[in-house]
Amino acid sequence: MSEGRRRAYRLGRTAEALCVASLALRGYRILARGYRTPVGEIDIVARRGRTLAVIEVKARSDLAAAAEAIGPRQRRRILRATEQLLQQRPALAGLDLRFDAMLVAPGRPPRHLRDAWRP
Repeated sequence: MSEGRRRAYRLGRTAEALCVASLALRGYRILARGYRTPVGEIDIVARRGRTLAVIEVKARSDLAAAAEAIGPRQRRRILRATEQLLQQRPALAGLDLRFDAMLVAPGRPPRHLRDAWRP
């Protein structure tokens, strides 16, 4: 792995940890982090009440760039990974599913966009 890829990986993991802490402080229970399937990965799976939040974390130099980084192709990959998650953990299938994004930029708290997109 190149140094640039290693740095990006560490930045992503740090951003995820920051988002997990932020979510936990707001009453979310973290069910999974870096949930991998053959068709894609979900950064964070969290639950609060009857809501199951599938959360994509994006860290960029500013919040606008982070928001733009979640394109249609990535959304489809996250949706396929979510379908596999629900097949593997059927107890979660009865919850209200929501796709969120958390945006991270230097010197700013994570920004949580609830219901960032719908399939």
